[in-house]
Amino acid sequence: MRHRAANVGDSEILGELNHQLIEDEGHRNSMTIPELVERMRGWLMIDYQASIFEDDSEILAYALYAEDEDRLYLRQFFVHRRNRRSGIGRQCMNILFSEVWPRDKRITVDVLCHNSGAIAFWKSVGFTDYSLSLEICPSCPVAKPHEKKARRLNY
Repeated sequence: MRHRAANVGDSEILGELNHQLIEDEGHRNSMTIPELVERMRGWLMIDYQASIFEDDSEILAYALYAEDEDRLYLRQFFVHRRNRRSGIGRQCMNILFSEVWPRDKRITVDVLCHNSGAIAFWKSVGFTDYSLSLEICPSCPVAKPHEKKARRLNY
């Protein structure tokens, strides 16, 4: 497996892989592949960097991240479906930790609460719980607060 820094010319393939990531994690993002390609192009031109992990025949994984004064934010990490549970993700993270990312910065990643496989992976490579975001989303395909049985809290 080789690692290389992505460039704007990689936007097409990264947009396609981002679409697979959205499907696999059950994200609500409804952007099309062309929209994701354009978004990726903009990110790579301005705020983000990406690392691509590949072998002689294909891209195995990618990471998209941004760095500021206080932290490094890992926005996307994707291992191709056929390469999961093979140690590739852990190898990629080891390369990022040892060769790419600064060692003196806090690193954060957001994970959807229902994505138990991703949560387990992130914890296995050293991440710990920090926060939980909660929402009320009237257009989301989950039970609305007013549809749930009201509970009385006794203090």
